[in-house]
Amino acid sequence: MQIVSIGTAYPFHRYTQSEITAELARAWKGGLGDREKALLERLAKSTSVEGRNLAMPLENYATVRSFTDRNHIFIKSAHELGNDAVTRALNEVDASAKTIDAIFFTTITGLAVPSIESRIALSLGMRDDVKRIPMFGLGCMAGVSGLARVHDYLKAWPSHAVVLLAVELCSLTLQLDDFSAENIVSSTLFGDGAAAVLCVGDDHPLAKNSQMETLASSAKLYEDTRHIMGWNIGGHGFKILLDPGVPQIIHEHLAGDIRNFLATQSLQTSDIRTWISHPGGPKVIQAITDALDLNEQALSISREMLAKVGNLSSASVLGILEATLERRHTSSVDTGDHAFMIAMGPGFSSEVILCRWS
Repeated sequence: MQIVSIGTAYPFHRYTQSEITAELARAWKGGLGDREKALLERLAKSTSVEGRNLAMPLENYATVRSFTDRNHIFIKSAHELGNDAVTRALNEVDASAKTIDAIFFTTITGLAVPSIESRIALSLGMRDDVKRIPMFGLGCMAGVSGLARVHDYLKAWPSHAVVLLAVELCSLTLQLDDFSAENIVSSTLFGDGAAAVLCVGDDHPLAKNSQMETLASSAKLYEDTRHIMGWNIGGHGFKILLDPGVPQIIHEHLAGDIRNFLATQSLQTSDIRTWISHPGGPKVIQAITDALDLNEQALSISREMLAKVGNLSSASVLGILEATLERRHTSSVDTGDHAFMIAMGPGFSSEVILCRWS
């Protein structure tokens, strides 16, 4: 599979981390007590996030609280941001929406039936025989998982063009009556945004515009880890489940899984020139760095994107991929050098993709 172009889009409303935490401390139901406020401020600093884009004006989060109202905003904003991201990806190579044979869509932060990609396909003028593959529930892993599924699709249909779209509006899931540590953590970490990747099979005319080629992928589902990450879904909407055990899983399982997968491709971690990882948070980035014995600069773009826009769930790794491709001219990579994509999500699961610079 050939990765041809990427488009990203972010909500208009942007705030610094200090602006967000100050407003949330006021907006939390009944106001935060001294202990919770101190925890919020400490966690806000520890995330390394400097600013985030939000689906609503910051002051609206105190008044727009119901799942129904927030989900209506999700549908409208996801449609708009998705349109923008897909359009930017297509425009980068002067491609028409009518040339798209399939659109894959992933989110974990809102619900819509018909799903968002159907609305985007119609509004952008895609053909009426376009194939739609909506995905829900993979969370932060879905950017890499989505690309892996597109890779599988294009092996079967090598003359096709496919768009993978991820839209995540994490701020709309914030629970302002939940004083748990995991909810406070999520309020300081997650942001909103969208990313679209245009991919083609090897026999498609746009394959000559390839920036990176996917070679193989691997997925792992770990036993007894359902509690690590996910949603408690109810009338309140999406209440986060977030366990601090992710770095431990990285050390105990992920690093070995990656080395074993690379061995099947006759490679070692030292053969990888470029690492593209979902950021998670600072502790996750550091755990991946340490477990794989990488140098501190290997995941520098993941750190930069986390600081700039926060954790965007499935859209994060695609934005990091975009930034990686944009910086090729300032890096030392050559055509044929290997790259490696990593993401983890609810399940608890991981998925990785071996790539090659075009």
